[in-house]
Amino acid sequence: MSDDAVDRAQRVLEEGISKDFSQAMSYGAYLDLDTLLSAQHPRSEPEQHDELLFIVQHQVAELWLKLLLHELRSARALVAADELAPALKRLARVKHVQKQLVEQWDVLATLTPSEYAQIRPYLATSSGFQSHQYRAVEFLLGNKNADMLRVFEHSPREHAVLERLLREPTLYDEFLRFLARRGHAVPEAVLGRDVTQPYRLDEDLVEVFASVYAAPAAHWGVYETCEELVDIEDLFQQWRFRHLQVVTRTIGHKQGTGGSSGVAFLRRALDLTFFPELYAVRVRVE
Repeated sequence: MSDDAVDRAQRVLEEGISKDFSQAMSYGAYLDLDTLLSAQHPRSEPEQHDELLFIVQHQVAELWLKLLLHELRSARALVAADELAPALKRLARVKHVQKQLVEQWDVLATLTPSEYAQIRPYLATSSGFQSHQYRAVEFLLGNKNADMLRVFEHSPREHAVLERLLREPTLYDEFLRFLARRGHAVPEAVLGRDVTQPYRLDEDLVEVFASVYAAPAAHWGVYETCEELVDIEDLFQQWRFRHLQVVTRTIGHKQGTGGSSGVAFLRRALDLTFFPELYAVRVRVE
């Protein structure tokens, strides 16, 4: 075979490619892959083939949630510092991460009821409801609920993270404060609200957004931010709905492993909203 034919049949290792990692950092070392890839511990005995899928699916989701929190915290800080443009860049990335979280439900949906029944007993009382990172995302976006802290009393670290977020302003709170600094008539009741409570619709604030939507070109940065927030809520609802669908097709109306009512509990979450004025204003746009 000619040298040209060999080159076409396989990719030749170039001379400049690093091959000795005795004194240099490798890909695996940088990503700490030994730790990451050894973190899957199936509990079934004998081990069930599909348990690895279930574990990896949820571990990957937790990694995406970690990145979501990183980006949302940064976006909140940037809005608080009146740096709207880089904050919008963070929110654009948040949306791409959310799409990954939505689409990965398709992988778990390949788990049939019979296959899941083989591994469900080994989950015991563990449940995605107990994800402190998911709860942190909800707190950052505005769905505050102090009662949820009780679920995390077993972990002082997780409890402390959530308690701190409960008492901090949400991303939306900081955006409304930004609007006030820019001269928009944000109601004092909104600016001075108790941030430990879930956000509630304020009709006077709808008027503020109505003026923005009536003249987008004059308020472009604010207008764009409003639509970015709506996109984020839309994707969050898609995630909730796909979760509901996958649970319905996998266990039907059985009780959840964590003790919830399962499908009924998940369905109620679809009624929650983070940014109510941004939806209420739509009936005012002509």
